[in-house]
Amino acid sequence: MYKVYACQYSESIDIKSFKSEFTAELNYSSSDELFYKLDSNLFVYVFKYGVVCFLNYDAIKMAEFFRLLKPYAKHSFEIKLHEEFIIETNAVQNSFGYNKIEITNTNSDTLRLIMLNVSHSVALDYYSEQSDILLEGTNHQIQFLENQGKLDISGNNLRRYIGRTLNLKNKISQNLYIFDSAPETWEDENLNKIDIGLKKTFDLQLRYRNIQEDLQIIKENLELFKDLMQYKKSNLLEWIVILLILIEVVNVLVDKFIL
Repeated sequence: MYKVYACQYSESIDIKSFKSEFTAELNYSSSDELFYKLDSNLFVYVFKYGVVCFLNYDAIKMAEFFRLLKPYAKHSFEIKLHEEFIIETNAVQNSFGYNKIEITNTNSDTLRLIMLNVSHSVALDYYSEQSDILLEGTNHQIQFLENQGKLDISGNNLRRYIGRTLNLKNKISQNLYIFDSAPETWEDENLNKIDIGLKKTFDLQLRYRNIQEDLQIIKENLELFKDLMQYKKSNLLEWIVILLILIEVVNVLVDKFIL
C-alpha cells in the first residue's frame, strides 16, 4: 500500500531554480513540473502552480522537504489545503474508491499519473476557494445595491477588485494544461483508463466548469459595477458643467446690472 499526500504549499514555485539546486533523481520534468524518485517507493512531485505531492513520505521527511523548497516558493501558506489518497497494489484489476485506487501495475508512470490527478484536485480546491471569496464580495455589493440603491465600494477599491479577478482568471488560464491528460495516456490504454477513472473520482471537469462559471458571474457583476460608477461620474460632470454655466450667467447678469 502506498500513501499519497498533496497540498497547496504556496501561490507558485520557481521550479527552474529549484531544479538547478535539488540533486535527487529526476524521473520526469517539464517547464511546469518536476517529478523526483528518491527511492524505489519514495517520490515527490513539484508543480509551478504551488502544489507539492508526496508518495510514502512521513511528516518529518515532508517538513524537511518544505524547508528546502521555501526559498523558491512565493507566499507559502501556513494552513495548507491538502488531500490524501491510498494506492492499493497487486490488485486483480484496476478499481476506484472514494479516497483510494487499486491497481495491477505499480511502475513509475502509473504512480506519477495518480499523483498528478491528486495534485489537480488540490489545485482546484485552491482556485475554488479563491473564486468563492471574490463571489461573496460581489454578492455583498449586489445586496447593498438592492437595499441602499448605491454601491458600498469606492472607485479605487473597485479597480483593485477587478484586478484580483483578472489575476485569478489569468492564473487558471496559464495552468489550463494541468487539466489535460498526460501525453503517456495517449499511447497506453491502461494508463488512459486509470486517468479517466481518476478524473471521474475527483470530479475534475465538473469542478473546473463550476469555477469558470463563478468567475464569469463575478466578471459580469464587476462590469455592472463599473458601468454604475461611470454613470455616477458622468452625472457629476454634468452637474459641474451646469453649475459653471449658471455661475457664468450670474456673472454676466451682475456685470450688466452694475453697468
